[in-house]
Amino acid sequence: MENEIREFQNELQSEKPEAEDVMETNAKDQISPETQNSESEQAVEGLQEGKSVKSPEEELLNRMTAEEKTAQLFYITPDALCGVSGATRAGDTLKQSYEQYPVGGLIFFGNNIVSEGQIREMTSGLRETGINRIGVSPFLGIDEEGGTVTRIAGKEGFPVEDVGDMYLIGETGDAGKAREAGSTLGAYLSDYGFDMDFAPDADVLVNPGNTVVSRRSFGADPLVVSEMVAEEIRGLQAQGVWGVLKHFPGHGATEEDSHEGFAYSDRTLEELRQCEFLPFRAGIEAGARAVMVGHISLPQITGDGTPAVLSEAVMNQMLRQELGFQGIIITDALNMGAITENYTTEDAAVQAILAGADMLLMPADFQKAYQAVLNAVNDGRITRERLDESVLRILKVKCSEDL
Repeated sequence: MENEIREFQNELQSEKPEAEDVMETNAKDQISPETQNSESEQAVEGLQEGKSVKSPEEELLNRMTAEEKTAQLFYITPDALCGVSGATRAGDTLKQSYEQYPVGGLIFFGNNIVSEGQIREMTSGLRETGINRIGVSPFLGIDEEGGTVTRIAGKEGFPVEDVGDMYLIGETGDAGKAREAGSTLGAYLSDYGFDMDFAPDADVLVNPGNTVVSRRSFGADPLVVSEMVAEEIRGLQAQGVWGVLKHFPGHGATEEDSHEGFAYSDRTLEELRQCEFLPFRAGIEAGARAVMVGHISLPQITGDGTPAVLSEAVMNQMLRQELGFQGIIITDALNMGAITENYTTEDAAVQAILAGADMLLMPADFQKAYQAVLNAVNDGRITRERLDESVLRILKVKCSEDL
């Protein structure tokens, strides 16, 4: 066991990671008008003074306090932000809460969605609040896969098409249908004000008895799944919505439900390379800028039951170094049983950042998790350099022209 871990680490050290994608940046809709108007002036001044010109995201980063940077690491529900169950308006309560905690992302569920007019007004209000407060909007995200996982399709008052289960699309063997599904999802999500969708499911259904992934996956053939995932990413992002690949390093071989507890995969590193890694690599090459890491344990590789969201070996060595991913790593929801039954809210949040995560999705207690991370920054357990590294990744995507 130890030999395999050491061999894996030695392999990675001997290989050069892929170069980071150079992302053309302009604040556009995500950046405040003040930043847009001053960019050309700063460039001229910088050249005249012989100084390097900072990008919009670097300028934003330099203006942020430690508290504001820490808030950017969190991706939570509107309810968790303002303490109101079923928040449906960007009213004073929600805006005041954002003033105190300018979080990096807000994820919407069915209880936050009432009507077309309501959701457009709410997302617009939150985007404006974010730009006014910190110069950049929070990500506005949703779980809208189609089929068994939807928050909008099929909901009364929303005349949109449910693209159906990905498994059925995979069975056709026609990757064009995956792109159409992504385009359909992206079109109506963008219309309602969302800019991030926690889809596609990039898991390969290795275990046919898997009830968590099941029909959400494009199937059991890693090559088919890879092609479908890449095309869905392209379809989503062509409509102005970032896709989020999930659940790295692959949930398709597990039997357990990580909503309830640990989900184990007994796959070896070589098996992952030949199967589970392929759709993630394809999605990254297609332009995905966010990957969700799951609560999946890899005892054959790590030697213990540590879930992937708390594993440096999974996030840094596998996803960053081996797959060359330079975008945002988002944890799966930290209020799921795999985490809450084994770790405190505070410990899970700090450990996830130390292990390589950039954004913490839905901790069981947002304020406790936020304070724990901020305390770790202030006492040096999380260095300022480590904090800036994640925040800069987040800001690069928010300021990107890629969509």
